[in-house]
Amino acid sequence: MSTTNKSHHGQLLEYAVRSRGISLTDLAFNIKVNRRTVYNWFESPFLKKEIIYRVGMSIHHDFSVEFPQYFTSDDFTAEWIRIQNSQLSLVEPGEWRDKYIDLLERYNTLLYTLSQLHK
Repeated sequence: MSTTNKSHHGQLLEYAVRSRGISLTDLAFNIKVNRRTVYNWFESPFLKKEIIYRVGMSIHHDFSVEFPQYFTSDDFTAEWIRIQNSQLSLVEPGEWRDKYIDLLERYNTLLYTLSQLHK
């Protein structure tokens, strides 16, 4: 972590995310923000504790090492992460696309049927 500023919150966040190989698109989706917001966080020298926590929970990273002033390792225990993940039923982006396409196809079929009735 030699190229990262130890007091720059955004850099510490980015290092943790990228070192885990997490897709920024997936991260943004999981914490319900857009990718631009994630990039803005990486540029920010100071972040709210809640943002750091949300990212840590999403990527399963214990930020108590980088931010001992905000967290203890108990805040990021494996059990807490397991409980959080079981409560969140996150749908993959592809599933939404498939549902949308299915809905469009059914709508088009309905429109076609209605147009045939009115002839």
